[in-house]
Amino acid sequence: MQRLISRPPPPTLRSLSSVLRGPTTTTAPSPFHHHHHLRRRRHHHHSISGAGATISGYPFASIERKEGALRNMVRPTSSSVEEKGCDDEGEWRGKVDEGGLGSAVEIALDSVVKIFTVSSSPNYFLPWQNKSQRESMGSGFVITGRRILTNAHVLADHTFVLVRKHGSPTKYRAEVQAIGHECDLAVLVVESEEFWQGMAFLELGDIPFLQEEVAVVGYPQGGDNISVTKGVVSRVEPTQYVHGATQLMAIQIDAAINPGNSGGPAIMGNKVAGVAFQNLSGAENIGYIIPVPVIKHFISGVEHSGKYVGFCSMGLSCQSMENVQLRKHFRMHPKMTGVLVSKINPLSDAHKILRKDDILLAFDGVPIANDGTVPFRNRERITFDHLVSMKKPNEKAVVRVWRDGKEHDFTLTLSPLQQLVPVHQFDKLPTYYIFAGLVFVPLTQPYLHEFGEDWYNISPRKLCERALRELPKKPGEQHVILSQVLMDDINAGYERLAELQVKKVNGVEVDNMKHLCQLVEDGKEENLRFDLDDDRVIALNYSKAKLATSRIMERHRIPSAKSKDLIRDGQTKEQIVAVSKL
Repeated sequence: MQRLISRPPPPTLRSLSSVLRGPTTTTAPSPFHHHHHLRRRRHHHHSISGAGATISGYPFASIERKEGALRNMVRPTSSSVEEKGCDDEGEWRGKVDEGGLGSAVEIALDSVVKIFTVSSSPNYFLPWQNKSQRESMGSGFVITGRRILTNAHVLADHTFVLVRKHGSPTKYRAEVQAIGHECDLAVLVVESEEFWQGMAFLELGDIPFLQEEVAVVGYPQGGDNISVTKGVVSRVEPTQYVHGATQLMAIQIDAAINPGNSGGPAIMGNKVAGVAFQNLSGAENIGYIIPVPVIKHFISGVEHSGKYVGFCSMGLSCQSMENVQLRKHFRMHPKMTGVLVSKINPLSDAHKILRKDDILLAFDGVPIANDGTVPFRNRERITFDHLVSMKKPNEKAVVRVWRDGKEHDFTLTLSPLQQLVPVHQFDKLPTYYIFAGLVFVPLTQPYLHEFGEDWYNISPRKLCERALRELPKKPGEQHVILSQVLMDDINAGYERLAELQVKKVNGVEVDNMKHLCQLVEDGKEENLRFDLDDDRVIALNYSKAKLATSRIMERHRIPSAKSKDLIRDGQTKEQIVAVSKL
């Protein structure tokens, strides 16, 4: 399993939505950029709890946020098309003329919309407040059921969303129905009947073959009107999704995709072949679109459960078996191929069935090659992660395993797995707890990003290593850290203990933030002891510490000593403040 500590990144992948106003930020090492003019800190993450089994990857590739240059902007050309209309039930009637890419323009005029987003990201160093709001733009298109499909990074940390259709000066209020940050997709709904008049939906097609032409439609920077660019499909394979730090199937095209294109459709014939979402900076006309299988998986999950359900994982880290001596060591037959199991996530179903040094020979009857790939279409190959990620939550899969010189067939239940250290925390407020000026937070990668552009090298080394490599041992586990010390007489001398992990409270090991909060508030001893990393200790008089909490909060204008998710059932804000004044 390849681990990279520090390396100059290859050309950088970036997301494509455009920032109207707000600070420009960058992040640690990665080659992709999203095309939504909003710039955020993102990264590649190498994790065994991602989709499927990871052979190798960039642990934390830096993502440099730059605005892409406009090129090859093609203006719409007219083409014959039968009008599609919306009936009283909200479904569309009519049929689009079967045409080439020329018809894609006419289709887009009644389907693609411009999205205006106001967002405000949390401040993980001061988790009780947000950063200043930013305005950004992206694209989206209408699908069946009066819904608009776009990218998740266009709407991340949104506070207000508007949409505008082609040829209209009016912006309409939109609400987020579902959002999946791992697959970088989201669904919007608009209540206004006026908005839907004359709108047409786009149908989802299939994965295009190599060298097939596609037209990317959207609202990139450099102008206010709709734009169409054309290109051909050059590659289909699992790719790092910058926004969600996951690896899912993506289609590489040579069409010019620029900031603001995010969420716009890539049309082949008269159907959607994918959704534009990121490009490769430092390279000429290399863009990426999310393919239809990933889109359908996202939409079907939303339709079935009413919310985003995620992508399944086996929870494995695997090593390739390309070396002949390695295969001989495990007594594999000459024609036998597979990958070696290196690590297993303790929370996965595979942990109960598979073992370290098992060799995966096949997944659902599909043979796995020594490099971890499986057959895909016409003489193409793709990593078997894709087969795993396309499974529905709680769906079963049969794996053939070589163990101790014998073949075995095992049935595994697949499900999305939570990481010990979350890669992202979009659309939710940070968790925090303040006691005697000690600010406790869970370790997350967004917290590490607050250390700046070069966070991977300058953030606390131990915390960074844990974020990269450690696996959860039980459900709900979190690494709780002392983020900072708000200075007061009660905690003077403890300020240098910030950024250390909290191991125990009064001798009891801390499981997560809720557990820490409970141990502190239910404490009945006169003194309170925190055991930290490096065998450091914090000791406080319990009564004096409670009194100090109130004055410290007042001094720093902090509205609550704990985040909403830590408030116990039936406990009001007034009760929380009252407890801190005891």
